[in-house]
Amino acid sequence: MQQTTPAVDQYTEIRRRLREFVAERDWAQFHTPKNLASALTVEAAELLEIFQWLPTGRAEELDEQARTAIRHEMADVLNYLVMLADALDVDLFAASMEKIVLNGLKYPALQVKGDARKYSAYEVESKTDKI
Repeated sequence: MQQTTPAVDQYTEIRRRLREFVAERDWAQFHTPKNLASALTVEAAELLEIFQWLPTGRAEELDEQARTAIRHEMADVLNYLVMLADALDVDLFAASMEKIVLNGLKYPALQVKGDARKYSAYEVESKTDKI
C-alpha cells in the first residue's frame, strides 16, 4: 500500500473542499478548462499587481497589508490551478515532479549556476562554442 505524504493529503483536502464549495453554488457548469485557465491567469495578474511599483519587489518592502493580499492572491492562484487540474484529471504532484526533472535537463546546474538566462540562450551559446 502506497503511503501518501502530508502535502498530498493537503492537496486532496483542498480539492475536496473546492468541489464542495462549487457544488453548493452550482458553478461546475461554468468551470470549463478554458474558463479556469482564464481565471487562473487573472488571479496571477492580481498577485503581480501587488509588486508592480515596488523598487525591487523584495520581501522587506512588503507591509502587513501587502503580505495579506499576497497570501490571498496566492490562494486564489492555487485554488484555480487545483480546479483546472481536477477538470483535466492532472495529477499536480506527478506533473510537478516530472517538470523538475525536465527543467534539470534543460538547465544543467554546472552550466547555468548563477545565470538566469532562458535555456535557449545556452543552446545557442553551446552551438556557437563548437564552431
